[in-house]
Amino acid sequence: MSRAAEKILAIISAVFTGIAIIISFAGLSLYKMAQADPDFHNEIEKDLMSDPTIGSDETALILSIIDLFGVFIWAVILGLIISFILTIIGIVVIWKNKRPKLAGISFIIAGLLAGILMPTSILLYIAGILCLTRKPPIVEKSIYQESSYEQNSHDDSNTMRPL
Repeated sequence: MSRAAEKILAIISAVFTGIAIIISFAGLSLYKMAQADPDFHNEIEKDLMSDPTIGSDETALILSIIDLFGVFIWAVILGLIISFILTIIGIVVIWKNKRPKLAGISFIIAGLLAGILMPTSILLYIAGILCLTRKPPIVEKSIYQESSYEQNSHDDSNTMRPL
C-alpha cells in the first residue's frame, strides 16, 4: 500500500516545524538582548509606573511575567524540537510501510507538542489518522485457485477436480 499522502504531510510539517524552531531561537535571542539592556528594562518600568491605572503591585506582577517569558520561549522550543524528532522518526518508520501504527502514534504526539491547533499540528493529525485507519486491501486466499482446477477431459461428466 502506498503511503504517499502520509509521507508528504509529514515532510511538509517537518519543514514547518524546522522553520518554527529557527524563528523561536531568533525570538529568544531578541528577548535575551532586550533583557540584557538595562535601558530597556528601565523604560518598561518607567512606562508602567507613569500609568495611573496600574498600581505598584500590578507593575511588579507585569515585570515578573516579562521575566518568565524567556522560560515560556524555552518550553516552546523544547516542544518543537521533540515534535521535530518524533516527526522524523515517524517518516523513517512509514517510509517502507513497516509499522504504520507506530508512525501514526508518533505523528499525533508530535502534533500535540507542536501546538494544539497550529497548521503544522493539523497536518500531523491528518497523517497520524491516515496511518492508523488505512488498512492494506484484503486478498482472499482460497484453498483451491481457479488455475488449479482442470477439467477432466477423459471423464464424460464434465466435473472439475483439484490437481
